[in-house]
Amino acid sequence: MTTRTERTVRAGDREIFVAEAGAGPAVVLLHGGGPGATGAANYQANIEALARRFRVVVPDLPGYGRSTKDIDRRDPFGSLADGVRGLLDALGLETAHLVGNSYGGAAALRLALDTPGRVGRLVLLGPGGIGTTRELPTAGLNRLLSYYTGDGPSRAKLEAFVRGYLVHNGRSVPDELIEQRYQASIDPEVVANPPLRRPAGVRALWRTDLTRDPRLRRLPTKTLVVWGTEDRVNRPSGGFRLATTLPDCTLLLVPRTGHWVQWEQAPLFNAAVTAFLTGEPA
Repeated sequence: MTTRTERTVRAGDREIFVAEAGAGPAVVLLHGGGPGATGAANYQANIEALARRFRVVVPDLPGYGRSTKDIDRRDPFGSLADGVRGLLDALGLETAHLVGNSYGGAAALRLALDTPGRVGRLVLLGPGGIGTTRELPTAGLNRLLSYYTGDGPSRAKLEAFVRGYLVHNGRSVPDELIEQRYQASIDPEVVANPPLRRPAGVRALWRTDLTRDPRLRRLPTKTLVVWGTEDRVNRPSGGFRLATTLPDCTLLLVPRTGHWVQWEQAPLFNAAVTAFLTGEPA
């Protein structure tokens, strides 16, 4: 079993909790924005496999887990990108490969758009921010955004979201993971200031649609986009939008799989990401 270390590092004005494993080129795994999300929980089926070839860096994004509960809601993806860039600085990493799921995918893409020289290769896994102002929100996204509203958070709401919207096969998610995420979701700091909310105002709404950014067509970063065909949170059509917009993009569609390809299809995902990041045949 690969040895894993955990620590909290100072990244600008934030404290970022980070787990690390393995050695080699740095790969930063950025988790999604669902209630109770943390880096290690989202990628628990991937860290050890990737650590055989890479230095795997797995932070809790700002607003989540054991990191500072601070996100600029006027520009959430830019705020997250700043946090990740600050983490790279704190770890002495001039460049790193980025793997981002959902909310973390939007943060990874925004970081690459703002500072492409800091990103080696980019893996976007059902990323957020792709066409978000062009269509009505999906049922899964509405469930995510309403977790802290109404009658507030509950284990039943969390279980319904994870098993009904994050995965195609709800039975693949163990009760222990549901409980872990639920406990993280009711942290008093998080309940008082939920990290993911509906954008407030037209400017913030437009900033959460990265396909409106003209830099997308000029982004030099070699990119792999992975999307489950049964994704109920972010529409798989976003994969085609990225594949026809980014200059150097490969699209991998995974059938009978939901928003969590890295969980439901872990061996395929681990092999595809390793091959893409190393440039070796899959």
